[in-house]
Amino acid sequence: MITDLAVMLMTAAVVTILFKRLRLPVILGYILAGFLISPYFPLFFNVENQPSIETWSEIGVVIILFHIGLEFNFHKLAEIGSTALVSAAVKMAGVMAVGYLFGQLIGLTPMSSLFLGAMLSISSTVVIKKCFEELGLQRERYASLVMGSLVMEDVFSIIIMVILSTLSASRDIDGGELAGKLGMMGAYLLIWLILGIYLLPTLLNKVGRLVNDETLVVLALGLCFAMAILAGRLGFSIELGAFLAGSLIAGTVHVEAVERVTAGTKDLFGAVFFLSVGMMVDPSVIVSRWMIILPVAVIAVIAKLFFATVGMILSGQDLTTAVKGGISLAPIGEFSFIIASLGVSLGVMDDYLYPTIVAASILTIVVTPTAIRHSDGAVSRIRKILPGKLLDKIDAYTSSDSGAEEQSSEWAALLRRTFSRTLIYGVIMFIAAFAGVRGVAPALSRVLPDTAAKIISMVLIYAVIAFFLRPMLDMHNLTFTHLWMERRANRPPLAVLVALKVAVAVLIGYYPVARFFRVSGLLLFAVLVILVVLIGRTDFVSTFYLRLETRFLRNLNERLLEEEGGGAEKWLDEDYSIESFLVPAGAGYAGQTLRDLAWGRHYGLYVVKVERGERTVLLPKADQRLQEGDKVFVLGEGDQLVTFFRTLGVEKGRYRTLKEFMASDYPYEDRALACVAIKVRGTEPFCGKPLRQSGIPDRGRCLILGMRKNGLTIRMPDANLVIEKGDILWIIGSNQNVGRLAAGSTPL
Repeated sequence: MITDLAVMLMTAAVVTILFKRLRLPVILGYILAGFLISPYFPLFFNVENQPSIETWSEIGVVIILFHIGLEFNFHKLAEIGSTALVSAAVKMAGVMAVGYLFGQLIGLTPMSSLFLGAMLSISSTVVIKKCFEELGLQRERYASLVMGSLVMEDVFSIIIMVILSTLSASRDIDGGELAGKLGMMGAYLLIWLILGIYLLPTLLNKVGRLVNDETLVVLALGLCFAMAILAGRLGFSIELGAFLAGSLIAGTVHVEAVERVTAGTKDLFGAVFFLSVGMMVDPSVIVSRWMIILPVAVIAVIAKLFFATVGMILSGQDLTTAVKGGISLAPIGEFSFIIASLGVSLGVMDDYLYPTIVAASILTIVVTPTAIRHSDGAVSRIRKILPGKLLDKIDAYTSSDSGAEEQSSEWAALLRRTFSRTLIYGVIMFIAAFAGVRGVAPALSRVLPDTAAKIISMVLIYAVIAFFLRPMLDMHNLTFTHLWMERRANRPPLAVLVALKVAVAVLIGYYPVARFFRVSGLLLFAVLVILVVLIGRTDFVSTFYLRLETRFLRNLNERLLEEEGGGAEKWLDEDYSIESFLVPAGAGYAGQTLRDLAWGRHYGLYVVKVERGERTVLLPKADQRLQEGDKVFVLGEGDQLVTFFRTLGVEKGRYRTLKEFMASDYPYEDRALACVAIKVRGTEPFCGKPLRQSGIPDRGRCLILGMRKNGLTIRMPDANLVIEKGDILWIIGSNQNVGRLAAGSTPL
C-alpha cells in the first residue's frame, strides 16, 4: 500500500505541475495521472493493491462532501435568493430529463438512464470557480449568480443521491417507499441541524481556549466521520452525513479555522479520489463508445445552456446575464464522479458509463474557459436568432424588479411562518412521540411492568409536546392578529390555518395513546390534551423554552454577529420610531382603555405617553382611557407604525426615530421621555429574574424596549425572558426613573 501511495502521489505531483504550467485544470491532471498508473496503461508503474485505493477513495469522497458542507450555511442560502433556487432546479430537472431520454434512446436500462441524467445535470464548482478567477470575472453579476446556483446544486445533488440509493435498493420505482425515505431524510436533517446548531457552537466556544490547530483538525474530522457513520446506520448515504457535519460548522465563527486546518487533508484524499477516477478510464471503452461520448458532452453543454438560461430568466434575470450564466455551467462536475461511483458500487449502472462520463467531462472542462471568454459573442448571436416578439416579452418580463430583493405580502409572510413552524415543531414532536413509542417504552418494559413503562414513556412524550406546542401554535403572531382585525373576509382562511396547526398537534399527540391503549385511550387522550395546554402556558415552560430559543438563535447567527461586531454602540433606539396623533372627535376608540384596544398585541406598539391639556401621563397603564383631544405617542418599528396609522386613517410622512425624538428640544423636563442602554453587572435586584418579575415595569415605572444577549438583539422581548449578567437592556421612561435604574447598573 505504501508503494502504491508513493507511485500515486509522485505521478500526480509531476503531472499536476505540468498542467499548472500549461494553465489547465488540476482535476484533469489527477485524472490523467490516475490513468497512467492504472492497469489500462502497462507502460508505466501500476497500482497493485486496488481494494486499499478504493477505501482511500471513499475517505476522499467523505472529506470532499464535508468541505462542500463548510461552504453552505443558512444565511448564504437566504442571500442567494430565488434566482439560485429557480435556476438550479430548472436546470437540473431539465438536464436530467434529457439525459434520461437519451439513455433510453441508446438502449440503457431505466436505472442506468437515471444515473446518466443525474450525472449530466451537475456542474463542476471547482472548474467554474477556477475559470472565473483566471478570467477576472469574480465580481460580475452573473458570476455571483452562478456560484449561488452551484450552492443549491450541491444540496439537490445530496437529495438525488438519496433518491438513487433508495431506487437502487428496490430495483424499481416505488413511490411510497421513496416518499417515506425522503421524509425520514428530512426529519433526520431537521433534528440533527437543530441539535447541532444548539450544541456545537456552544461546545466550541466553551473549549475554544483549549483547542489548538491539532485538536481542531481531530475534532472536525471526528465529527465528519461520526456523522457519516450515523447517516449510514440510519439507512442514508455516508456522504449525506459528511455534508451535514460541514454545514453545522459552516454557521460558526470557527469555520475559517476548520477549513484551514483540514485543507491539507482534503487536498490529499481528494487527489486520491480523482486519481481513482482516472484509474477507471478504459481506453478501449472510450474508443468503442466514442459515438456515445460525443453526444453526451454535446447534450451536457447545450442542455445546461438552455435550461439554466430559462431558469435564470424565470427568476427575473435579463437575457444577457442568463445566457452567460448558462454558458458558465457547462462542465460536468466532480459530484458526477461520486454518483458514478455510487452506481458502480450498487451494481445498478452499466460499468462502461463510468469512463464514458469521465471522458465527456474532460471535453466539457476543456471547452468551458473558451466558451466563457466568448460569451458576449454568443449572446449577440442568440439575440439575432430569437424572434423579436420573444425578445420583447423576455425584456418586458425581466425589466421588473423580480431580480431584486423580494418583497412579500403579509399573507405570504404569514403562510411561510405558519408552514415552517408547523413543519419544524411538528417534526420535533413526532420524532419525540415515535422515539418514545418505539424506543423508550420497549427499553423500560425490560425493567418495569408494561403499564408503568407506557405511563413513564407517555409522560416524557407529552413533556416534549407541551414544551414545543406553544411556539408551534404561534398564537401571538402580530401579522395574524392584524389580518384578523383588518377584514372579516380574512377570518375564515385564518381559522383554517389555526385548525390545521391544531389538527397536526392532535394527530401527533394521539399517536402514543393509540399505540399504547388503542380505542380505550380516547378519554385519557382528552385529559392529556388539557394538561399539555395548561402546562405549556405556565411561566416555567415559557421561560425554559425562551432560554433555549435565545441560545439557538445566537448560535445560528454567530458568524453574522461576529462580522457585525455586536457592539453596544448600535443602539436599539435607531431601529424604533415614535410618532404622535390626536384623538379626533367621534373616534370609535375614544373612551376605551388601552387594555381594551390592545394595540400592543394587534400591532406590536407601545403607547409611551398621553398628553391631555396640561396633564402628561408617561408610560400609561393598561386601564388608561383615551379621550377626544388626547395627544397619544406610540412607539414601534416603521412597518408597524405604517400599518397602525393606515388602520386609523391617519396620514403621516416620515417617522422620527426614537433617537431623533430624544434629541429634539422639549421645555418640560419632568414630562420628557428618556431612553438609555445599560449593561447588567449581575448585582442588580432584577438580575436572574424574568422581565415580568423584575420590577422594572411596575416599581421602576420603565419599559424595556429590547435586550441584547451574547450579541443577539431581541426587540420587544417576551415577559418570560430572564435577565442575566452581561445582558444589555434598552429602557425608556421618565428622566428620573431611567436615571435611577442607570445609576444601579452600567450605562452605555
